[in-house]
Amino acid sequence: MRYSRVHIEAIGYEFAPHVATSKEIEAHLAPLYQKMHMRPGQLEAWTGIRERRFWDRHPVLAEHAAVAGADALRRANVSPEQIGMLIFGGVGRDHLEPATACEVAYRLQLPNHTQIFDLSNACLGVLNGMLQVANAIELGQIQAGLVVSCETSRHIIEQTIAELLEQSDMERVRSGLATLTGGSGAVGVLLTDSSIATQSHRLLGGILRNNTEQHKLCMWTPAMDFTPHKRQQMHTDAVGVLEHGTALGVETYRALKQELQWSAQQPDKVICHQVGTAHQREILQALKISPERDFTTFETLGNIGTVALPMTAGIAADTGFLQPGDNVGFLGIGSGLNCLMLGVEW
Repeated sequence: MRYSRVHIEAIGYEFAPHVATSKEIEAHLAPLYQKMHMRPGQLEAWTGIRERRFWDRHPVLAEHAAVAGADALRRANVSPEQIGMLIFGGVGRDHLEPATACEVAYRLQLPNHTQIFDLSNACLGVLNGMLQVANAIELGQIQAGLVVSCETSRHIIEQTIAELLEQSDMERVRSGLATLTGGSGAVGVLLTDSSIATQSHRLLGGILRNNTEQHKLCMWTPAMDFTPHKRQQMHTDAVGVLEHGTALGVETYRALKQELQWSAQQPDKVICHQVGTAHQREILQALKISPERDFTTFETLGNIGTVALPMTAGIAADTGFLQPGDNVGFLGIGSGLNCLMLGVEW
């Protein structure tokens, strides 16, 4: 898929206020570590994640998503009245109904002609939402659209710690490790038509691939609703995700370069989904991309699901890593398995 008139006008975000280090999480797991003869420091050694962030207890996801959306609008010369589409792309939602996007729209005071809905696709929700907005812009249906998300990890991490202490077996440790990498945060991505764009960050296009045979590698099952405060379970086959996810990533990346007619040296920079050290090393080696061309935040923010890649892109832009004229690859992958990669001319 290719776009000719879509720009990423701004990326806003909000950090969760409470820092939780890997050492602090391991302190809660001390009885398990002692029983399994595990040394402290393993969580950071395995993942490269020193810390992640938590919201206050029982956060309202729409509230923080609206803060991030407002930050995106503040950074741009776009008013709420111009937003023709709002998508909430998070894994978690505040209710089964109405859509969490409804409260976000209310908080942002968007007009009543705005298309408002939730979109769910594991860690790809925001990227999929960007495509929906981009399609509407390219078709001339809207001039601007906003994709927001908020993810929270405190509750599922605390429940996983309790389960690990109760079960105390290596199999549960393996399936629960990925959960302990989770972080919290919120993001807002504002896309506009070229006729009103003030930023030169042009969305060139994207490519999707899937391997649904592997749809059970990572599963997050809540109770009878999506409320993030009810009992939940998350199990991940980290080895399987790494193996099959990397293979799918290579296939998708090759197709992206062909679709955008990028040279062997392009893209100049990449922003990957933020999982951890092993995933970053494996995917960069497989794609033959040097680490210097990648920007990471997982070391201090953990894996924030749908928020991770776009927030990292926003931070990379704010810190000057992304420079005008850079061809940038947004390399996303999510449970399912689904892979979505976008190309941006920054």
